[in-house]
Amino acid sequence: MPLAHAFGDPAHAAVERAIAELRSGRPVTIVDGEQSLVAIGVEALDETVARALDDLGAAHLVLPSARLRRLGVERHGPGILALPQIDLARIEMLALKIEARVDAPVGPAGPLDGVALELASLTLILPAMVAVPIKPELAPLDLLRVPAEAVRCYRRGLARTIRAVSRAPVPLEGAPETEFVVFRGGEGLRDQVAILIGRPDLAKPVPVRLHSACLTGDLFGSLKCDCGDQLRGTVKFMSENGGGVLLYLDQEGRGNGIANKMRAYKLQSQGWDTYDADELLGFGLDQRRFDFAAEMLKQLGVSQVAVYTNNPLKIAALRSAGLEVVEDRRAYGRQTTENVLYLASKRDRAGHFIDLDDLAAHRPAE
Repeated sequence: MPLAHAFGDPAHAAVERAIAELRSGRPVTIVDGEQSLVAIGVEALDETVARALDDLGAAHLVLPSARLRRLGVERHGPGILALPQIDLARIEMLALKIEARVDAPVGPAGPLDGVALELASLTLILPAMVAVPIKPELAPLDLLRVPAEAVRCYRRGLARTIRAVSRAPVPLEGAPETEFVVFRGGEGLRDQVAILIGRPDLAKPVPVRLHSACLTGDLFGSLKCDCGDQLRGTVKFMSENGGGVLLYLDQEGRGNGIANKMRAYKLQSQGWDTYDADELLGFGLDQRRFDFAAEMLKQLGVSQVAVYTNNPLKIAALRSAGLEVVEDRRAYGRQTTENVLYLASKRDRAGHFIDLDDLAAHRPAE
C-alpha cells in the first residue's frame, strides 16, 4: 500500500490542504482533466499578488447568486465578471460594498468556478474568488493542486469520517454530572463536541439539542441573539429532567465563520436584518449541515430523539440521517430590544418556530 493511502484518502487530504492554503492567503490550482483554474479569495489580494495573477493570464471574479442579486443581477447560480487587470478597488467594491452595482456583463460561471466557491465556503472566507483559467501544465509548480472532483465530493464523505478522539467528565454549574466527548471531523478541519448531561436512557427517546457555536452569545452574553440563553437553559433543563445530549457544533454565524459574522453584524448595525446582511456578503439563508451531527449521536448509541430546537432544518436533517425524531420541543431564550427583530426575521424568513408572545411569557424573572 502506498504510504499516502495508509493515512486516508489522498483526495480528501488534498482538499484539507487546499483549505489550509486558502485560509493562509495563498492561491491553489483546481484541476479537472485538461482544465485548471488558479483561485484565491479576494481577502488575500494585495498589489504583489495582483501583479502575479496578471502575469498568469486573463482573470475573472467569481461571485455567488446572492451577491449578484445585491449587485442588480438576478441569477440562479454563480456568475463571473472579467478582470482585464486585477484592480483591487474594483474587486473590493464588487465583492463587499453595499452601494455597488455591476459595471460589466456577468457571464455564466464554469464548473471550476463553482468548485472555487465551494472551497471558499469550506474555508470560511468571503464567497468571492479571483480565478485565472490556465492549462494544467502551465500552472505554477509551487501552488497546491487539488482535484475538482475531490472538492465536489468532500462534504458527502465528512459524516462517515467523524470519530471520537477524547472524553472526560466536566462538571458544570447546574449540571454537575456531565461528560464532554470531542469528535474530530464533520466540518473541514474543526472539532465538534458532544456534551452528555446526566444519564439519559438510550432505550428511550433522548433529549437532544444541536447548538451551533456562537462566541458572542454563548461566551459574552450578546444581546443581539438568544443563543447563550438557549445553551444554558437547555443544559439546566436536561440536568433537572433525566439528562440528555447537547451537540456543540463549530458552525459560527450559520456556517459562515466568525469573520463573516462580524461583517454581517456591522451591516446589521446599519439597519439590515440578519438575512439581508448575509446576502449582501454573498451568503444564502443558512450554510450549515447537520448530517455529521446525526452521526455523532449514532456513535453515542442514540437512535431516538426528542429534539430541542426552533429550527425545522435541524429536525428534517436528523430524520433524513435515519434518526427517529419522536418529539420536537422549543428552546427559549431572552427577548430583548436588541434581538427582537432578529427573532422575528428567523420566524418570518427561515420558518423558525418562534412565538414572540410565548417567548415573552418564558422571560426569566428580573
